[in-house]
Amino acid sequence: MLGLSLDLAPERYPVIRNFKRTATVIGVVAVSSASLVACGNSSDEGTASSSSSASASSSESEGASDLTGQTGQLVAEGATSQQNAMDYFGSRYSEEVPGANLAYNATGSGNGIKNFIANQATFAGSDSALKDDEVQKAADRCGGNEAWHLPFVIGPVAIAYNLDGVDELNLTVDNIVEIFQGKITKWNDPKIAESNPDAELPDENISVVYRSDESGTTDNFQKFLAAASDGKWEGSGKAFPAAVGAGANGSTGVSEQVNSTPGAITYVEAGFAENKANIDFGNGPVELTPDTVGKALDTMTFKTEGHNMVVDSAALFASNEAETYPLVLTTYEIVCSAGYDKQTSDMVKDFLNVALDSQDDELAAEGFIPVKGAHADRLREAVNAIG
Repeated sequence: MLGLSLDLAPERYPVIRNFKRTATVIGVVAVSSASLVACGNSSDEGTASSSSSASASSSESEGASDLTGQTGQLVAEGATSQQNAMDYFGSRYSEEVPGANLAYNATGSGNGIKNFIANQATFAGSDSALKDDEVQKAADRCGGNEAWHLPFVIGPVAIAYNLDGVDELNLTVDNIVEIFQGKITKWNDPKIAESNPDAELPDENISVVYRSDESGTTDNFQKFLAAASDGKWEGSGKAFPAAVGAGANGSTGVSEQVNSTPGAITYVEAGFAENKANIDFGNGPVELTPDTVGKALDTMTFKTEGHNMVVDSAALFASNEAETYPLVLTTYEIVCSAGYDKQTSDMVKDFLNVALDSQDDELAAEGFIPVKGAHADRLREAVNAIG
C-alpha cells in the first residue's frame, strides 16, 4: 500500500535538529496571536491578499496540485509529534506559494484543539480525535459545519530506552505494561530476561519517563496498552498517570530526558528515538521497520464515513499478526469542512494539497510514513471538498 522508503536508523534522527530548510517556518511560529485567523464571516484574515497567478508555481512540479496562490499567514497549533512534518510541509508551502507561510505552534494536541475551538487557530494538529463533548463545539466554531479529521501525518511510536551495553532489547506487551505500572523495576527482572536470553541485562533500576503535558501520543499509547494487553492497562486519556516515573514536556523533552538518564525508558515517536525496543505483540519480537509498520497500516479502518476520517485505533492496536508493528500514531489535521471565509479556505486547501504533494523521501527521513495509494486519494478528495 505504501511503497515506503523510511530509514529509521538512529543517526537520521538527532533530538536537537538543524532544520536548515525550515528557517522561514520557525521564524513565524512566535508571531503574536493578534494575527490568528478566524472562521465564518471574519474578514481580518491576517493581511492576506489574492493572487491572480493561481497555480503557476505548482504547475511546474510533476504531479503537483492546482493551487489558488492565496498569500498570507496560516496559523495552526497542536501535536508536537507532527512538528517536524509541519516544518517540512510549511517550507514546501512557502516555496510553492510565494507570499504564504505556515505558523505551526507545537503546544500539544490538547492546546491545539482548545485553540481551534476558540477560533484562535485555523486548524488543529491532534494525535487524538475530538471528544464527544468537543464535536459540537468544533461545529459551532465552523459556523455550524462539521469539523473533519484528516489523518495526514502517520508515524510509528517507539519504546525508547537508554541501557548501556544492550544494543537490542525485546519487550512483550505485558513487560511494557508492568514497567509503566511500576511492577517491573529492574532491567534484569526475570520477565524481561526471558525475552532476551542473549543479552546481559544489568542490575539497574528502570527510570520511567512519561509526557507531563496533555498529549495525543499519551492518549494513543494508553489505548494501545489497553487493547494489546486485554485490559491489563487501566489508564486512559491524554494525561499519563503520574504515580510512576518522571514527566517531561513534549516529544523532544521525553527523548532528551531518556538520552541523559541511564536506565530510562519512554514512549515517543520514532523520529525522536535513538534506541528502539523490539515489541512482541503476541507472535514474536517485531522490529520497527518500514515493512512492519506498512503491514499494520494495510489493515487501517475508520469509525466514521465520508471525508471525516477517524481511525479505528483499537482495531489497529489489537493486531498481533507476525512481522506487523501496529503501534502507529495517526495525527489528524482537524479542519472546518466549511465556514471559513474565502481567503482562509483557499489557504487551508493550498497548504494541505502541498502537504500531500510532499509525501516523499524527505518526509520519511524525518521518521514519518509517506501516505500513498487509496489513503492519499481519500485525503485529496477531502481537502478539495473543503468549503
